Amino acid sequence: MRFLRRCSLVLTAAAMVAAGGFFATGSAAAPASAEPAAHVVVAEKATEASPVRVATYNASFNRQNPGDLVRELSGTTSTQARAVAGIIQATAPDVVLLNEFDYDPDHRAAELFRTNYLAVGSDGAPGITYPYVYTAPANTGVPSGMDLNNDGTVGGPDDAFGYGAFEGQYGMVLYSKYPIDTANVRTFQNFKWSDMPGALLPTDPASGGADWYSADELAQVRLSSKSHWDVPVIIGGKSIHILASHPTPPVFDGREDRNGRRNNDEIRLWADYIEGGKAAAYLYDDQGRWGGLDGGERFVILGDQNSDPLDGDSIEGSIDQLLIHRLVHDPLPSSEGAAEASALQGGASAQHRGLPEHDTADFEDQSAGNLRVDYVLPSKNLPVLRSGVFWPRVGTPGSDLTGIFPFPSSDHRLVYADVRVRGS
Repeated sequence: MRFLRRCSLVLTAAAMVAAGGFFATGSAAAPASAEPAAHVVVAEKATEASPVRVATYNASFNRQNPGDLVRELSGTTSTQARAVAGIIQATAPDVVLLNEFDYDPDHRAAELFRTNYLAVGSDGAPGITYPYVYTAPANTGVPSGMDLNNDGTVGGPDDAFGYGAFEGQYGMVLYSKYPIDTANVRTFQNFKWSDMPGALLPTDPASGGADWYSADELAQVRLSSKSHWDVPVIIGGKSIHILASHPTPPVFDGREDRNGRRNNDEIRLWADYIEGGKAAAYLYDDQGRWGGLDGGERFVILGDQNSDPLDGDSIEGSIDQLLIHRLVHDPLPSSEGAAEASALQGGASAQHRGLPEHDTADFEDQSAGNLRVDYVLPSKNLPVLRSGVFWPRVGTPGSDLTGIFPFPSSDHRLVYADVRVRGS
């Protein structure tokens, strides 16, 4: 079981059929290049006339206990799952990353959401089929055996390698209409924070600036609060690196700002990784390989980065490590619904410096306000044809899926970009 918990898995439609419609623990998944079952509708080959839509969505599928999400998705009556599926069906991404999707070692939740909700049409919208699914373990809830928050006790969510009440809480899952190159997937779950040169490791203001973590803790503390994945997807005969992550929120700590510093360095990992060469020479993955991307590789960075470029509590410049990177194109997606929400809610949002139409999350009005924290950032050699945020204005089609607090789906909004795979 320990091996299964630490192994990633790609599910294909062919594997699902071979396993009787579900993934059975211990079964071998078909390789990502396997042909899908005949009844599965696969996206047509990418051409300049058919752009590829890549999306990210923090779906808020985190639950209080292990197994809760599996039990909920085993039926077909979850109102939240229906709303989240409706948003994905309405936007129809070819590749979509879901953050805050509880991981289970048998990958049941990922498959149940795929078959019981995504593939089932609702409210006149057709179902959407994803023959390829990738999920893997996260650091959330993994016991460290150390007092990482320095409260004098060991154990609990705040002492795990990533904040979580159980292993895999707040995990991730990637759905794709295109094959996944499983042999070249890279994950960085176990990379140590102290192995990043110039890391913003926290110090303890109460002790005159001594290290927050002991030497023994520094040798074990992991950088990624969930994980960092490089998942190559084969589109139009070309490999596109989907770089997926979900850095920790830069809050819920003290004057040492350990979460803000970790958030900054989790974002920096991708900045160094895409730069490659000497900048990424220190990076090692869970598969035993070193370094970053080769020059000229195509990529899309996806995920809730928990960092707004102008507002919020992240360290200044954290997300700019990606937004102004020489290899990254920031398409600046926007929505009318975000601008409307900011005007209607006022509060902290009224004091923000950033343009409200770029917000991607509807947070508490009085302290945080609405922020831009979810990103789809293609490489500059992937031309962007269109981008957007699924945040309809009140009373327009789809607004019932996003809603107002308490939200029927999530406090985040789906963000997408259409890229052209062919050409330069």
